[in-house]
Amino acid sequence: MMPEIGEIKKGCEIGREKDAHKWVWSPCSNCGKCRWIRLEGGKSESAYCVPCVNKLKKVYRGSESHFWKGGRIQDGKGYIKVLLQPDDFYRSMIKSDSYIYEHRLVMAKHLNRCLHRWEIVHHKNGIKDDNRLENLELAMRGSHTREHSKGYKDGYLKGLYDGHEKRIKELEARITLLEAENTLLGGSQLVTTGGS
Repeated sequence: MMPEIGEIKKGCEIGREKDAHKWVWSPCSNCGKCRWIRLEGGKSESAYCVPCVNKLKKVYRGSESHFWKGGRIQDGKGYIKVLLQPDDFYRSMIKSDSYIYEHRLVMAKHLNRCLHRWEIVHHKNGIKDDNRLENLELAMRGSHTREHSKGYKDGYLKGLYDGHEKRIKELEARITLLEAENTLLGGSQLVTTGGS
């Protein structure tokens, strides 16, 4: 049996288990289709059905959106991306989302041409959001990979060497300290640490 317009029932009576709220059978103000609407404080929650709300809702894009950050965002890896307008000369370099990596755009503008896919823009200092021209250099995919590998290897070896040097200095300092303590105790006694 079809409910009448304005009929009020509890949620559990209309198939919503454990719902004690009151619901009213009401037509959508836009399309006229009837549906159950939850009552809040004696008034219906919405005058429109969900499909009509979605049709009537204005979608704000770009600078009109409350999420707008000036067309400049940071991706999950730390790189800065910039939104390009449809008539921008460098638009052919974008991915599917209308954004381009800022470091690639800076280099392309410097060279006054679009970059090829195989051209890599390398951050010299390794800071991914430092897109100053003096921090960027153009490289080819193979040479870029070799340079990164060499940098990591050199950095690892330097860290390994620095670590050994530091440890050796710490041990030399302990030996000097123990020798001084041993001299103070008369030279023949063994220095012990801890309890007696």
